[in-house]
Amino acid sequence: MRFRQIKLFLPPNNDFYVRKMEYPERIFKRKIYEKILEWKRIKDGSTALLIKGARRVGKSTIAEEFAKNEYSSYIKVDFADAPDALWEAVAHINDRDSFFLQLQFIYNVRLKERKSVIIFNEIQKAPKVREAIKYLVKDHRYDYIETGSLFSIKKNTQDIVIPSEETRIEMYPMDYEEFRWALDDTATVPLMKYTFEKRQGVGDATCRKLMRDFRLYMLVGGMPQSVNAYLDTKNLSAVDATKREIVELYADDFRKLDPTGRATRLFMAAPSQLTGNASRYQVTSVLGRSQNKEDMDELIQDMEDSMAVNFSYHANDPSVGLSQHRNIEQYKMYVGDTGLFITMAFWDNAVTDNIIYQKLLSDKLATDLGYVYENVVAQMLRARGERLFYHTWPTASGKHNYEIDFLLSRGFKICPVEVKSSGYKMHKSMDVFCKKFSQHVGLRYLVYTKDIRKDEQLTMIPVYNCMFI
Repeated sequence: MRFRQIKLFLPPNNDFYVRKMEYPERIFKRKIYEKILEWKRIKDGSTALLIKGARRVGKSTIAEEFAKNEYSSYIKVDFADAPDALWEAVAHINDRDSFFLQLQFIYNVRLKERKSVIIFNEIQKAPKVREAIKYLVKDHRYDYIETGSLFSIKKNTQDIVIPSEETRIEMYPMDYEEFRWALDDTATVPLMKYTFEKRQGVGDATCRKLMRDFRLYMLVGGMPQSVNAYLDTKNLSAVDATKREIVELYADDFRKLDPTGRATRLFMAAPSQLTGNASRYQVTSVLGRSQNKEDMDELIQDMEDSMAVNFSYHANDPSVGLSQHRNIEQYKMYVGDTGLFITMAFWDNAVTDNIIYQKLLSDKLATDLGYVYENVVAQMLRARGERLFYHTWPTASGKHNYEIDFLLSRGFKICPVEVKSSGYKMHKSMDVFCKKFSQHVGLRYLVYTKDIRKDEQLTMIPVYNCMFI
C-alpha cells in the first residue's frame, strides 16, 4: 500500500491537519488509451507520439500504463528529475548506439528492438531530445512517446527544428463517463446516451438523481488528483485543498509565461468575468488601462496553448465556416476543469467548506449558477474536440444583447446551444436567432437542469446530455 498526505478541513476554526491515509494505487481508465493504441497500430514506429495537455491531467500516467501493457519493456525518462548521467547521454544523442546503451544502464532496463518504447516525460525540458526525434524515429529500433505540459513546449522549442515525425493528440481532464468509471459505474452513461438518442425522458425523480450525480462531477472535477482525493476521503473540503494546489501550480506556470503577472491575473479572473454576463472577456477590468494589442494577442494565444483554459470566440457571421468568421479580439475564457473553476470562484475563502459544497451539490446555494453550467458545457464540448464559438447581437432597442452561448458546425448547418441554470420557459435569444439565421440553423438545443422535452423544433436536454450533442 502507498501513502498519500491529504489535508482535511476541520470546522469551525478553518484549521487544517494532515493525516497519512492508506489507499490502493489507482490507474483510472481513460479514453485516450484507445487513441494511443490506434497510433501504435497504424504508425508502427514511423512517428513519435506527443501527448499534449495541461499539467496534472494524467499524461505521464497513461503513457506509462500503456507502455506496461503494450510493450515487452520500456524506459521512462523524466526530464523534470533526471540524473546527471542522463544529461551526459543526451549530450551525445547523435550517437544513437551509445545513447540507447547508456539509457539501458541508467534505468537498468533491457530494450528490445521493435518491442520496446521510450517515454520522454516533460519533453519541453529537453529541446535537444525533441529535435532529435526525427532521427530516433528514422532509426526505427524503438517507439517513442513524448509528454509535455502547458506553454513550455512552445517556449522551449523556439530555437530548434520541430520534428514533423510526430503524431500529436490532446489530453483533457476526465470527462463525465471517465468520472463514472472511477466510481465503478459503467451503466449510467450508456443509458443516458440511449435516452438522448431516443429523445426519451427518464422522469423528473430520476432526472433529479442524475443531476445530483452530475453536480458531484462538477464539484470534484476531472483532475485525477481531485478524483483520487474524493475516493480516498469522500470529503469535499479535502478535494478542495487538492484543487487549490493545482490552481496555484497553474498560476505559477502563468507567472513563468509572463513575469509581469498579467497571465496569472487573467486566469484567476475567469470565474468573475463569466459572472458579469458581459459579451466578452473584459481585459481592461482585470489589467487596468488598455494593453498593447500585439502583446495581448501573443499572451492570449499562449494561454490558449496552455490548455488550462478554453477560449470561445465570437463568430461575427454565424454560418458553417465559423473559423473563418472568428473575432480574435472578442472572446470568453473558461477554466479547463469545472472543479477548478468552482474552487477559483470561492478563492477568497481559506477553503471552500463542506457547507458550500453540499449546497452546490443540492442546487440550493443562493446564487446564480448559470456560469458554472456554462463552463462545464464548454469543457464537455472541448473534450470532444469541438472548437468553441458564440454569437451576440443587439436587441431592437439597442439597450441589451441577445446571445447564443455555443455554436457548433454540423454538416452544412449550425447547431445553436443555449445554456440555462434552471428554467426553460423563456428562450428569446434562441427564438430570434433561429428566425434571423433560419437558412443556416439545423438542430437546436436548450441545455438546462430538467428532463428531456421538446418545444416545437427546440430540444431541451439536461446538462449531463451535452456530451452527446
